[in-house]
Amino acid sequence: MPLTLPVIDDRTFDDIVAEARTRIPRYTAEWTDFNSGDAGFALVELFAWMSELLIYRLGQVPMLNYIKFLQLIGIELTPARPAEVVLTFPVQAGYTLPTVPAPARTQVSAAASDGGNPIVFETQSAITALQASLDAVVVFDGFNYADVSAANAAPTAAGFQPFGSLASVGAALMLGFKSALPPAANAELSLSVWPLMTPATRPISPCAGASPVFASATLAWEYWDGSDWSALRVLADETLAFTAPGFVRLKLPAASQLTTAKLGGKTDAARLWLRARLAASDYEAAPILTLVRANAVRALAAQTVLGEVLGGSNGQPNQAFTLSSTPVLDASLVLAIDEGGGPQVWTQVNDFAAAGPNDLAYMLDPTTGVVRLGDGVDHGHIPVANLANPNASIVAQSYRFGGGARTNIAAASPLTLMTSLPGIDTSNIANPFPADSGADEEDIQNAIDRAPEALMSQDRAVTASDFELLATQAGPVSRAKALPLFNPNFPGQSVPGTVTVIVVPDVDAPEPMPSAGLLRTVCAYLDQRRLVTTELYVIGPTYTPVSITLDVLAEPDADTGAVEDAVEAAITAFLDPRRGGPEGTGWPFGGAIYFVDLLRTALVTDVIRVANLTVTVNGTIAPACTDVAIAANALVGLQSVTANVSTDPAALGSIA
Repeated sequence: MPLTLPVIDDRTFDDIVAEARTRIPRYTAEWTDFNSGDAGFALVELFAWMSELLIYRLGQVPMLNYIKFLQLIGIELTPARPAEVVLTFPVQAGYTLPTVPAPARTQVSAAASDGGNPIVFETQSAITALQASLDAVVVFDGFNYADVSAANAAPTAAGFQPFGSLASVGAALMLGFKSALPPAANAELSLSVWPLMTPATRPISPCAGASPVFASATLAWEYWDGSDWSALRVLADETLAFTAPGFVRLKLPAASQLTTAKLGGKTDAARLWLRARLAASDYEAAPILTLVRANAVRALAAQTVLGEVLGGSNGQPNQAFTLSSTPVLDASLVLAIDEGGGPQVWTQVNDFAAAGPNDLAYMLDPTTGVVRLGDGVDHGHIPVANLANPNASIVAQSYRFGGGARTNIAAASPLTLMTSLPGIDTSNIANPFPADSGADEEDIQNAIDRAPEALMSQDRAVTASDFELLATQAGPVSRAKALPLFNPNFPGQSVPGTVTVIVVPDVDAPEPMPSAGLLRTVCAYLDQRRLVTTELYVIGPTYTPVSITLDVLAEPDADTGAVEDAVEAAITAFLDPRRGGPEGTGWPFGGAIYFVDLLRTALVTDVIRVANLTVTVNGTIAPACTDVAIAANALVGLQSVTANVSTDPAALGSIA
């Protein structure tokens, strides 16, 4: 977006008049009438008004020069980004049809936490919602059946192993669907799979480029036909054999081929059964799933506008038109201009530097929604005025808008279906996990801070600092750390040509972890800017568990509860992975915890003395009065801070 000018000297007319009035007795003691009717005071007010104008104008000069320089080198504020979420669309029990189509751009709204306008999500693709509900999940480890239906219905931190602890060939995850009506012939089933992304189970694959990503196992999807398991057609599988979050799309057979049965120890009711069988297995560690959901689809916190008329061309250079809704999503605008021979789609460009007088190019400011056309000389074509349609020849055929940190809704938020879908159980539409990746527009100070690094990197990732800067530009990333010669699949070894980038998302959490979508986004962004010979990995941070207890002596008249809260908040902020550390820029990767720094941090208002400061790392209590090391390139995962506050000096050291 355009860079706006700040106010440097914020004194107003009233401030200047008040300052002049306080100086009058010092320099002219005989002047005692300060009323506006006094001729002398009228002059004071006149000069105060003129001074305010000068302050305003002169205050813009330094920042104006800086902002003009940023514009010259192509630095603009990063626009707001929309959040992504996975939605499930259950069908009403007893509905007359076995399937309900949910088209792309189906809209669902959620209440905003800030009390503002509701947040609207649109589905990214069409799905067919089945009336048959997934109510049974059974694990077959090759020898025994284990019913994990309850763990799938109510996810836990432990999750469940879909193929057992060994994940041997022949093991299978069985999915039972209960319904009075079997799916229609050739219906599609969309399954969303969430693995538990622990360091032991998370696959770490190179970012695109010449390095393809391969699954560590081969899954064979099958259905029960009444006597045996028959093969299902897999339309798409994003999960890398249940090791990465994503969707599995299956083409179901005709209804006559699906047979209900009581399988896998589930004898309470006959169900339609599908299974994912391990045809080949080479897992580094057996996968762990958090949950599996049917009738699932990815949605974006954005709305689509179709056929918006922007106006007509008058044949003048440098015309500008404004879209009605902002911020506009990147690459979503389809602009068509009719110069008399029918609408032609124009191409969006970042600038007109390479656009000739005949190039159908336009520029878009996504934050303000301003569309700019060329000058017809060296910077893009000027559309010819259309006499047959003078006021509606320029049309935004479609574009999407939305975004902001407010779109990161919590899991299981109340949702309202905005698109009419007869048969959908509107009261049970759900988002099993929170939305993520939503971010507000970049502030001007951040743009100023990154300008020197942007000049050095020139939008190319060569040095470690280049990777770190560009990673923060790719999405809602608070911090990044580049590790040259480090391959996460071979820790402890130097691997030439390899760079691993650790990203800390810009979310409020004790241990911020990037989502799979954010990792893919940063991967794609850096992959376009890396050297061809660089093997690139993008991973989330590792946290070292730390707990802290301390005894605090407060002033006799202090509020012990308030002091306790202040001490705990100060230590929590100091160790914060995003804004902690000595400089307030985030706890250093691999940075040791110095005992004296914790003591200094705990000395908040009304604290006299601190004693018995204990730091526990990975369950081990560190020796008293010693510095504590954390794992290399790790951050502090603060589990708890307990401050025992007393106003009695005799109790210090024996506070329970």
